[in-house]
Amino acid sequence: MVRACFVERDLRLPVATGRFGIRSNGSVEGGSTLSTSLGRITIAGEAVAQIVGHTAAQCYGVVGMAARGGRVGRLLARDRLKQGISVGRGPEGLTIELHVVVEYGLNLAEVASTIRSQVAYEVERLTGLTVSAVEVHIEDVRRGS
Repeated sequence: MVRACFVERDLRLPVATGRFGIRSNGSVEGGSTLSTSLGRITIAGEAVAQIVGHTAAQCYGVVGMAARGGRVGRLLARDRLKQGISVGRGPEGLTIELHVVVEYGLNLAEVASTIRSQVAYEVERLTGLTVSAVEVHIEDVRRGS
């Protein structure tokens, strides 16, 4: 088992909780808002997490996403990608934390750096929101399938 964490900036933020008996993903904040002269646009944290999951899964060296806080190295199915992702808001922008399984034999620092830059780029490109930090947790290393 290999665990590695590469952090650009460490901003710990409170996360959203469910109200009125409605259960939500506690690791994904309520939403981010962009205001213009024409009105407001609110982007749900779940939507950002979905972008992060798809982007990370497409990065070179990523075998799959891993569950947060669960069994180490457990791969998530393609339709459950956002369970390994935490999205929060801070004064400087979004903070994103994701857990991945990387292919054996690759430079872990390079793979994590690629994931970090691709995720930040795609989230900023697709949402218009600023990303202040992306934390990549390598939960396990496996041979590619």
